[in-house]
Amino acid sequence: MEERKRILIVEDEKNIVDILRFNMNREGYDTLEAYDGETGLALARREKPDLILLDVMLPKLIGFDVCRLLRAEGDNVPVIILTAREEEEDKVLGLEIGADDYITKPFSMRELIARVRANIRRTAMSAPAPTERGMSAGGGLVIDPETNQVYKHGALVELTQREYELLTFLASHPDKVFSRVDLMEQVWNYGFVGDDARTVDVTVRRLREKIEDDPGSPAYILTRRGVGYYYSGSNSSANHRPIN
Repeated sequence: MEERKRILIVEDEKNIVDILRFNMNREGYDTLEAYDGETGLALARREKPDLILLDVMLPKLIGFDVCRLLRAEGDNVPVIILTAREEEEDKVLGLEIGADDYITKPFSMRELIARVRANIRRTAMSAPAPTERGMSAGGGLVIDPETNQVYKHGALVELTQREYELLTFLASHPDKVFSRVDLMEQVWNYGFVGDDARTVDVTVRRLREKIEDDPGSPAYILTRRGVGYYYSGSNSSANHRPIN
């Protein structure tokens, strides 16, 4: 029997925790609960959950700091930020510090469950492939699917799991243009909902800042105005060639 996935709920409103616990349990997930940021961080470090539902405004330690600290420690557990609808800057900041996704309050439980499933499924699907190692993405970039790491001219590039997946997906389809909707379906594993375009744009921008020599004039991930994003084929002539 497959081991049940565990979700850490970090939220200071007990009624919301109760609703989330009930629905997550009903979907077959085990849950851990924390009502402040410090406890949530300690549980994340000790229990290693499969996903974290993380409120922004928390006692003792705000959600952004919890996420930032986990990412600084190399923990790539999927994090879904829970934020108020009117706080647009919270959504962007959450993505900037390494959160995988956000959902706004009040949220549809059906949508939240879909996003939880997608993020957990994505993590399971991105398990290292033991038969592949050191695949060139051209232009000095090397993608190592065994360790889920990327190197540029021999130096390690620190990417979040989502950034790594986006780069790998685009690089494996050189010169093919993908719309934001396409990327939400193929990389995020769910369709376009509301303002999800911002999620794609912020992730692309962060990825460019890490792999491009000049993010303002990118050479790897390019934009086809009005259509979407693509990986430059001029960097991909050696794509998927093992590096010895």
